[in-house]
Amino acid sequence: MSIREILQIGHPVLSTPANPIDIAKIGTPEVQSWIDDMIDTMRDANGAGIAANQVGIPYRLFIIEVGNNPRYPYKPTVPLTIAINPEIEFLTDETFESNEGCLSVPQMRAMVNRHVEIRASYYDRDGNHQTQEIRGYSACTWQHEYDHLDGILFPNRVTDMHSFCSWSVFQQYQQPEFAKTVRALVEKWGA
Repeated sequence: MSIREILQIGHPVLSTPANPIDIAKIGTPEVQSWIDDMIDTMRDANGAGIAANQVGIPYRLFIIEVGNNPRYPYKPTVPLTIAINPEIEFLTDETFESNEGCLSVPQMRAMVNRHVEIRASYYDRDGNHQTQEIRGYSACTWQHEYDHLDGILFPNRVTDMHSFCSWSVFQQYQQPEFAKTVRALVEKWGA
């Protein structure tokens, strides 16, 4: 296990759609070491998720985990989840404006429109197929990581270019109000 370099916006791997992982290879030492490295890297950076291509692995794999994260005190808890070859389906047309940042776009945030109800299907690190319905703010995290696998970073989805701000400006002026929006979503959806 090791901490990998997180690629930054503009790197060609980040704008290239990732390749599917051969399901028969999920249990191999290579794929398992990718997963371990990604977990270490995400935790070291205090991320809520990380996609394989963010650390230079051009395959359809991402990890999500939200606990007591100092960067995201308003995010609901999400247990460690490994999603291999995920697919996402929108369950309704209902959306909300999410203020997003990204480990590959350091110190920047902006508003992105996200669906509040999705169904995700994926393989876990043991090669078992999983299907899960995700609602509320947690659905945003899934969509953000899924976008990475298609070569899309959050700036590609920004709804209002005037919403771009630095991390410190977000914390000082926008986070308290945005946290209220997230709490309302969590209250409504439980996640």
